[in-house]
Amino acid sequence: MIHGPCGNSNNRSPCMESGSCSKKYPRPFIQETQTGDDGYPKYRRRAPENGGFTVEINGKTLDNRWVVPYNPVLLRTFGAHINVEYCNSVKSIKYICKYITKGSDQAAFGFENDNDEVKLYESDRYISSSEAVWRILAFPIHERFPTVFHLSVHLENSQRVYFNPNDSSRLTDMINNPPKTTLLAFFDLCKTDDFI
Repeated sequence: MIHGPCGNSNNRSPCMESGSCSKKYPRPFIQETQTGDDGYPKYRRRAPENGGFTVEINGKTLDNRWVVPYNPVLLRTFGAHINVEYCNSVKSIKYICKYITKGSDQAAFGFENDNDEVKLYESDRYISSSEAVWRILAFPIHERFPTVFHLSVHLENSQRVYFNPNDSSRLTDMINNPPKTTLLAFFDLCKTDDFI
């Protein structure tokens, strides 16, 4: 988790803007961690003469000023470079919510005399990041009342009947009194309920 090197050591580094590092490296040496003006902490970075470490990368000696804030447990767990910083500012909430609730970056405008509902649904549907995560985690998006579910549709007196061929008494009973399906139960409900 070493940044760079950049600056005078490497002017072609991707982080270089207008002759200086856009990530503010190398950071200054500091004896104790302090809260910065922007809410981000200024982490303790000891000089080599005060117990700090140095490392040589590509023939350049780098010290603690080049270390990117990290969490060793996360590095070992995921085997990846993960930058971790503590932020105690209100700006952090704004930063997080900006990406969670960020809307679409496009706009569509036009006049048409077309009543194709499927086309309108497909062309105007937008799923935000919040809704995408909600769907991935299989949380309920909205409730429906009454609950909507699939009815076993069939022609009149053509519903499926399951029986044991060895039990002839049960077969006779099923022919005389066929079992109710969800469709028939719905028709019975419509006779008594006004759905108001």
